Amino acid sequence: MNQNLNAQQLYTRYAPMVFRRCNKLLGDKSSAADIVQELFAKVWEKRNSLNLDYPSSLLWRMATNLCLNYIRDRKRRGENTSCDETIAQIACSENFERETENRDILDRLFKRHPESSRTIAVLHFIDGMTLEEVAVEVKMSVAGVRKRLRTLKNSLTQLEAV
Repeated sequence: MNQNLNAQQLYTRYAPMVFRRCNKLLGDKSSAADIVQELFAKVWEKRNSLNLDYPSSLLWRMATNLCLNYIRDRKRRGENTSCDETIAQIACSENFERETENRDILDRLFKRHPESSRTIAVLHFIDGMTLEEVAVEVKMSVAGVRKRLRTLKNSLTQLEAV
């Protein structure tokens, strides 16, 4: 695996983030735990072909996709899901053009910054963690986290101006 991370290190470092993401989307700890296990099994199976230069980004995206697939499957089977209606609408969305555009903007934004900035942004804006919680998670000061987020915001403003 890239970045000198073995499977155990990858799981130990990123499983809590993946679990938080899954639990937030699914609203069910048991299903979230199942998705986490499925995700890391897929990573292990495809370990030689995956690009793990930015593992948090890849794992977050994989977790989101697996959760949305899970929601779609349950909805197709007519099962009641515990996720809120907004997430269900996202899961059933067919707006690939907008998703592609958003991915492009984020890719351009995060190529300009260290991988840890992406992790900070996900933890704060997506997982809803406070600056203090993010700082503990990424082992930085609150001021450092705040500065990274401000730098990302400024870069995004510049990208939008182009």
